This record gives sequence, structure tokens and C-alpha cells, in this order.
Amino acid sequence: MAYTILLVDDHKIFRDGLKSLLERREEFQVIGEADTGSDAVQFCKKNRPDMVLMDIGLPGLNGIEATSEITRHCPETKVVILSMYNDDGSVVGAIRAGARAFVLKSATSEDLLDALRTVAKGGFYLCPEVASRVQARIQRGDLEPRTGSSVLDVLSPRELQVLRLVAEGKTSKEIAAILDLGLQTVRSYRKTMMKKVGANNVAGLTQLALASGLMRLPTPESRSGSTSG
Repeated sequence: MAYTILLVDDHKIFRDGLKSLLERREEFQVIGEADTGSDAVQFCKKNRPDMVLMDIGLPGLNGIEATSEITRHCPETKVVILSMYNDDGSVVGAIRAGARAFVLKSATSEDLLDALRTVAKGGFYLCPEVASRVQARIQRGDLEPRTGSSVLDVLSPRELQVLRLVAEGKTSKEIAAILDLGLQTVRSYRKTMMKKVGANNVAGLTQLALASGLMRLPTPESRSGSTSG
């Protein structure tokens, strides 16, 4: 069965190109189009598409605001941002609004299809240019933590340590040396973490680190109630 998609962009010629690209793949079905954020929210409430391919620069309710509304009213609908904007505010705002992927309009068709497939399977996706910007912010430690519960609550203290280092861009070998663990043990932690949080790659883990304010989460020692991995 094909994944249903709503296309949201205020340029019809761009939507036509996306529709042509997606409808050549049996795995995707475009069931609607919208040129404003408000129309996108209303469509999702009524039709519950599997995914929304969302631009940011929309008239009225912008793409980030629309994403927040869609994820609040239709949590089963996953939003993929496709935007020309690559500034920190847009990236962080979209992620915190609930977007499951951020792809630049300068990306290749295959990058976009990879993002949609990853999100459809429950994962997270950041295109390489965006992932590098997110990692830089994490490394600077200038992110504000989100309030409330976090998807990272399912991770053990040791897994949090490993994830923190992954988000800083450390390799498995470097993490093994820092934590005095075996290389295979670190790789096992990474695999387990991805399964627990629904991430398919390091970019997905990085997005979760950003969305959850990982660099300012309590240290593992302060979460003694968790079970060590």
C-alpha cells in the first residue's frame, strides 16, 4: 500500500514537479495539495495523510507554525520540511515544531526520496548540510532544552553517554576510548539506541539530540533510576 502525501508549497509549478517525481514511484501517492499553512492544517484534520511535504515560506500561517498545528492535531501524520532556508532558526524551529525531516530544495531527488522513506518507516532524517549545522550548534552547547518528557527517556544512563558523544560527532572508535569500552560494545549501543528511538542513522540521532536539548540533559549519574546498559 502506498504512503499518502500532502504537498504544501505556494508555487504550483514546484508542486507539479514534486507530484510528477512522487507519482513515478508506486510507494507514494499524492492525495492533496495546499498553498497555505492554514489549508494544510485543515486538509490533515480531514484526510489524515501519512506524510506532509511542507515548505516554510508560506503566506499567513508559515510552514513551521503549520507543522506545529499538524503534529498537535494529527500526531500520526509525519511532516517533512522541504525548504530553501538553511538558517539555524528555520532548522531548529522546524524540528521543535515536530518535523521528522529537513531537506533543502537544493538537494537531489534521491535525497528527498530517502528522507520520505526514512520518515515513513518511523525514522528521522536531516540532509547533510543541515546535519552539519545542527552538530555545530550541539558542540557549541547553545541549545535550550525542551520541557516535558523526552523520547530519550527510554535510554539508559550509559546509552545517554554514548548518544551524547555521537551527537558531538565522535566515531565509535573514539567513543570506545573515551568511555573505556570495547568497539563492538559501542556499536551495539548505537544499534540498540537507533531501534529504541526510531532513528535509522546518525543524522536521526542528531535530530533527537537537538530536539531534546541533549547537551543540557541531566548527567547519567543524576538519572540513577534508569537501568545501566
